[in-house]
Amino acid sequence: MTLLQLFVIVVLLFCVWFRWQMRHMIKFSKLHKNNLKSIPIVGHSYIFLTCKNNSDQWKCLESIGREAVNQGGVTVMWSLQKMYFIVADPIVAESVMKQCLEKDDAMKIALAAIGDGSNVAEVPIWRPRRKILSSTFTPRNLKTFTTVFSKQSEIMVQKLHKVAETGSVSMFDYLIECAVDIVCGRFLSGFWQLILPFLLSGLETSLGINPDARMNSNQKLIKALSECFTLVSERIMKPWLQNELIYSLTPQYRRFMVHKETIRNHISEIIRIRRKEYEQNIKKGDSDKDRLRTFMELMIESSGVDAGYDDKELLSEIVVIITAATDTSSVGSAFTCVLLARHPDIQEKVYKEIKEVFSDSEPVTFEKLAELKYMSAVIMESLRLYPPAPNVVRKVDRDVILPSGDTLPKATAIMLSIFAANRNPRYWGDDAEEFRPERFMGSSLKHHSAFLSFSSGPRNCVGYRYGMLSMKAALTNILRNFRLLPISEQDLGKPMNLESDLMLRDTDGFQVKLEPRV
Repeated sequence: MTLLQLFVIVVLLFCVWFRWQMRHMIKFSKLHKNNLKSIPIVGHSYIFLTCKNNSDQWKCLESIGREAVNQGGVTVMWSLQKMYFIVADPIVAESVMKQCLEKDDAMKIALAAIGDGSNVAEVPIWRPRRKILSSTFTPRNLKTFTTVFSKQSEIMVQKLHKVAETGSVSMFDYLIECAVDIVCGRFLSGFWQLILPFLLSGLETSLGINPDARMNSNQKLIKALSECFTLVSERIMKPWLQNELIYSLTPQYRRFMVHKETIRNHISEIIRIRRKEYEQNIKKGDSDKDRLRTFMELMIESSGVDAGYDDKELLSEIVVIITAATDTSSVGSAFTCVLLARHPDIQEKVYKEIKEVFSDSEPVTFEKLAELKYMSAVIMESLRLYPPAPNVVRKVDRDVILPSGDTLPKATAIMLSIFAANRNPRYWGDDAEEFRPERFMGSSLKHHSAFLSFSSGPRNCVGYRYGMLSMKAALTNILRNFRLLPISEQDLGKPMNLESDLMLRDTDGFQVKLEPRV
């Protein structure tokens, strides 16, 4: 037997073994055929090769979710030899998101960027941290947070007055600045002076921010965080870069490691200072329970200084919370602003409700925000149509029985297309693509899990009440002061052009016109 013959036999045996290992996935895949063309070995991942920008990337992701809806709410796609079960049905989503809690391997890429923060940590790490984080979002704490929401949104309105009637305004730029100031005030205290430059990066021109020499010393951190998340997004979308060995040989990896080290060094130093300050306050007997506490203090207090987060864990959670509490809520609020500008009749209903609940000079309060029922419906409808996080991916680490009775085999993954599920006409009707807030007035939902913008199951968004309150406070103060107008009359009633990196965004930059109310 020649070496060539031996090699051929080994290859054939490997192919037979591999086919045997994949038999359950192949069988399941045949049950969920679709109209997406698959190429041997490559699977469906080739569709991302033609993406030139974030808009193209989103069109690919949207088409996958739409195909799942067309196939009855679920379908299958392959990325190289990995099978993804695409879900766009709320009932199936509720079932699988309860059973599959581990984040998919693709999320480990994000893990490398931000550490093992609660939103990407493995289940044994996530469970105890979820309890600690949940304790920071109690009604009592949310009530105190509202004071900061009100103050910072009023400051934002003052800045908007300076640019009103000067042309189009990017609402996201101002909303992200407001969200950053809120997080800084409630979470980081002295930490904000270090992290703020990054979170406002890209806003210097539009907002006229001119950091002084002291703030310029943190430009390394600005670049590090911005570059890290750009590299993460690129790597997730390119399967060949997800292999650690291959990625470690690329220039992107070397850039990533440099930026990651910069982030770690900056944040670790601030955590050390803040923890020391907190422990000194405890020793001095500073235990005033009525004063506002930062998120960091609340997390430490939840389990005691010794049993709480260590510095490494706090570092991961800080980056997670900053991202979740600023980018997601700002994107959600910005989408809502553009929708209201394009639907003036709905905007007028919201404004009328605000006038009925608040007197002209009355500050925003927790109790008053709770009375804004129609505004809540408007925000929910905006989040339904334009969820900031449009997709969630989970690992299938054991066989899962689906509501249909089929068995989803282990060693696969689930991609929940929140965007597609939130527009599934089976649950939202023939007008699922339309902006109609009345869907959320009363109990008109066809299924309690139909709305998936905060995800589903035990691992849903822990801070969704915080997010809703911050958005309501910002929108209340904006609409009390301005009428939102579309950029052109042709935009009235039109859907938005979309793109995505890790988040869903308006391709046109969330532009509106502001008309001060008299």
